[in-house]
Amino acid sequence: MADVMNVSDESFNAEVLQSELPVLLDLWAPWCGPCKAIAPTVEALAGEYDGQLKVVKLNVDDNPKTPANYNVRGIPNLILFKGGEVQEQIVGAVPRAKLEAAIKNLI
Repeated sequence: MADVMNVSDESFNAEVLQSELPVLLDLWAPWCGPCKAIAPTVEALAGEYDGQLKVVKLNVDDNPKTPANYNVRGIPNLILFKGGEVQEQIVGAVPRAKLEAAIKNLI
């Protein structure tokens, strides 16, 4: 099973924008209940799409620069990137089917 990588403001460019694979970025915070609720789904999808999709998490409390760059106002906030460009942004703890549909459109 694929591991979900933690990224920071410093590693964001190399790990997300320069990634060969499409990327699902999970913006979260430790105090966020909906973030905790969606985390198992994000981790499961990382395993299912291993080799096709890179899944990364960024703690918004520790890394304020990246969320500000993408006008993140609410978390959880899931941003799908391909070729360094935002393809889709999903806010809130959405059903797994919605995330899967977004991923399938991306890969």
